[in-house]
Formats: sequence, structure tokens, C-alpha cells
Amino acid sequence: GSCRYRCCPGRNNACWATGTRRARCYCDSYCERMGDCCEDYRATCRRAAVGCAVGPWGPWSGCSSPCGVGSKARSRQVTVPPRHGGDPCPDLKQRRGCLGEHPTCGMAK
Repeated sequence: GSCRYRCCPGRNNACWATGTRRARCYCDSYCERMGDCCEDYRATCRRAAVGCAVGPWGPWSGCSSPCGVGSKARSRQVTVPPRHGGDPCPDLKQRRGCLGEHPTCGMAK
């Protein structure tokens, strides 16, 4: 079986070809873990693999609650998307807890 015209990222059961003895062989990047890649997988797909690249983290947002427990968030952008079975992107968003301390908190009317 040949992976020509067919290289898939991640695990993709639809990304296969008919190999020797009519058995299926796969052209997704998961086939390396499973050991069921088509004979030309490395030469055809891995050579063209491009892993994900991301930019720096942006600033943390303000606390979602002006008074009391809330959360902050930050994000980053993909600068190079993964292609041809390259490494997937890491997390693009992060959250953490915070405590809102606006000057008006705790003031009774």
C-alpha cells in the first residue's frame, strides 16, 4: 500500500491503503505507535511533517469578579499550524483563579 496523496495527522481510521496480502496499512501519524504504517509512510509523510509552533503568551486579563473569587485568562496564537502528521499544538488558553479587590468591595450602604 502507498501513502502517496494520503498523509493524515493524528489518529484517523479513514486514512488507510490496501497493503500486502490485502491487509490494511495506515498513513496517519498514529500508525507509528501502532506499527501498522504503509511501507512508504516515513518517506512520503514524515519528510513533509511540520510541527505546530505557537507565539508567546499574551497578558493576563483582569479578574472576572470585581469583588471576591473570580478567574483570569490569557491566550496565545498558532504561528505555524501542524501539517502532514507533525506535532499537534499545545494548549492555547490558560486560566487561573484570582480575588477581585475593587476599592468599593466591602462598603456597606
